Amino acid sequence: MISKILIANRGEIALRVLRACKELGIATVAVHSTADADAMHVRLADESVCIGPPPSRDSYLNIHQIVAACEITGADAVHPGYGFLSENAKFADILEAHGITFIGPTAEHIRMMGDKITAKKTAVDLGIPVVPGSEGEVKPENALTIAREIGFPVLIKATAGGGGRGMKVAKTEAELDEAVSTARSEALAAFGNDAVYMEKYLGKPRHIEIQVVGDGEGNAIHLGERDCSLQRRHQKVWEEANSPALNVEQRMKIGQICADAMKKMKYRGAGTIEFLYENGEFYFIEMNTRLQVEHPITEAITGIDLVHEQIRVASGAGLSVSQEEIVFSGHAIECRINAEDPRTFVPSPGKITHFHAPGGLGVRVDSGVYAGYKIPPYYDSLIGKLIVHGRTRIECMMRLRRVLDEFVVDGVKTTLPLFQDLVSNQDIANGDYDIHWLENYLAGEKH
Repeated sequence: MISKILIANRGEIALRVLRACKELGIATVAVHSTADADAMHVRLADESVCIGPPPSRDSYLNIHQIVAACEITGADAVHPGYGFLSENAKFADILEAHGITFIGPTAEHIRMMGDKITAKKTAVDLGIPVVPGSEGEVKPENALTIAREIGFPVLIKATAGGGGRGMKVAKTEAELDEAVSTARSEALAAFGNDAVYMEKYLGKPRHIEIQVVGDGEGNAIHLGERDCSLQRRHQKVWEEANSPALNVEQRMKIGQICADAMKKMKYRGAGTIEFLYENGEFYFIEMNTRLQVEHPITEAITGIDLVHEQIRVASGAGLSVSQEEIVFSGHAIECRINAEDPRTFVPSPGKITHFHAPGGLGVRVDSGVYAGYKIPPYYDSLIGKLIVHGRTRIECMMRLRRVLDEFVVDGVKTTLPLFQDLVSNQDIANGDYDIHWLENYLAGEKH
């Protein structure tokens, strides 16, 4: 069994992992940059190690410093959280070479699903439905031929991409050359790799993802879906479980397809298979081989702690539940609270002067901030996640409306006012939205 876990992350996810470790009786090591010396997870961990100055490349992305921290403290496992090194196959390989357990998938599976072209080919082989698109890399000289075969509009995407970078839409042949050129340039700048591929562009899809967990031995389960369609610039803002768009039959069918695929792969740990969903059809877009920001809403409707499962699997204990034992209960919504101007979305670092988290039945706040905490300007602007659970979606929405009015963060601007608007919107109340809805709504607000 794992005895000491080094948490190779910061902020709310580091605190989230730390809590799970304490519940399992496992000692913890927090690593931090000089900018995060006063972070809550650093204060609460059994041990802490400073691994460098504020820039991520010199601290949270510094593999050598993290391995050294493991050796100094005797940590026998690393939980990477999400972001940073969580999907870095080289990091997983280096830990293994040093006899340190990586709490995540194998390096092979990280590489396989990290490249979008390879991931799509793998999905086809595993029987997962995919969106029509190119079989491999698209180059300027073959782009038009491939686009005509797929049919316009088409979407150009970086093979090593994520977060909307290296992604362009061409609605007509006249727009194709510029879309391919721009996507390649952005991909090279963001990922050091200018390779792109092409997919059919869906007009009004929803973004549906399936949570899976495997034990690495051929056993795997799914924990239902999350609807992550409310996005801004391809970044998720509001997530729901279950999706307002799916019924039980659809949920169990796509969930079983994903679980069966993970069994064939002998996938180890938690992962998420992401789809675009339109007109009753699912189209694979990517797999994230890590914990997701929005994992708490799955925990809310299943009662299963995903970090506990990750640690169990990594320690060789296997899954704690079978598919037949999983019961889906109620509805959950997560709002990502960012330190940003709610209208311009410009980051708002600074000192939090007052902080009051809401409470009550079915309310969870994952946050590492507190009154007096100074939000550093060097990292992602996410400062907390508000998770609300109810017996029905209506009850969940009413509870969310109440707790948003209760949530107090003073001293910096946050996106709380945006969620107060959204929870009162009739389209949202009806569950009638797609991946373009929020950007269209925000564009209308600015006029």
